[in-house]
Amino acid sequence: MSRPSRARIRQSFERAASTYDSAADVQRHICRQLAQGLPPAFSPQRLLDAGCGTGFAQALLQKRFPVTHPLALDLSHGMLQQLATDCTRLAGDIEHLPLATKCLDLYWSSLSVQWCDLAKALAEAHRTLRPRGQLAVASLGTQTFHELRQAFAAVDTHRHTLAFHTPDEVKAIAQHAGFSAVDVQNKAEIAHYPDFKTLLKTVKAIGANQLGDGRRTSLMSRSTFKQAEAAFETLRTAHGLPLTYDVIYLYGHA
Repeated sequence: MSRPSRARIRQSFERAASTYDSAADVQRHICRQLAQGLPPAFSPQRLLDAGCGTGFAQALLQKRFPVTHPLALDLSHGMLQQLATDCTRLAGDIEHLPLATKCLDLYWSSLSVQWCDLAKALAEAHRTLRPRGQLAVASLGTQTFHELRQAFAAVDTHRHTLAFHTPDEVKAIAQHAGFSAVDVQNKAEIAHYPDFKTLLKTVKAIGANQLGDGRRTSLMSRSTFKQAEAAFETLRTAHGLPLTYDVIYLYGHA
């Protein structure tokens, strides 16, 4: 499964660093859901927030684990500059962590590994976790943004979403990486928007609009926009225009 280059991912999230928090309601909800799946009595001495973004999860985790040594890593320097919590900040790649082997008690990553080679990311997670260390990852599944794919299907030939793994694939990759007691949960989160322009603006604000092979590299024409808008309007519900996040929650032990 192909993934965007690391340079393209970094560039996309550098651009989104100042706008991400204004559009991240779903992302924050997913963070909270991921935290609820952690063992109640768990108390890590050192944790890593891999792909920390602007740091919402850091505040959440530090409140739950006040005596932990928190590390926050992101590919984007711009994202790291948005962090307001007291933590060790690391500019680095999830696929090649700048950390020693067996140095972590908790590897946490919320909505970041979908931009990576999942096998490489989970292999690094396993390498850096101590024996019986906890893995907690939220990623995205195949139905994510399916409404966008449907709306643009008859309009152009560009890719408007990434290809994502199925829950079974995620579980198999985690087990192959060496994790035990692997638990995979799948839940759809649906955001609603008043109009098509607001929906696309939100996707752009979180940095997810310019990733993937075959993506559009020029401005969308007015006629293309109107065609896609009309197609998306057929999906409107009483709550507005829907956009699905097909969330995969992954837990396991090193």
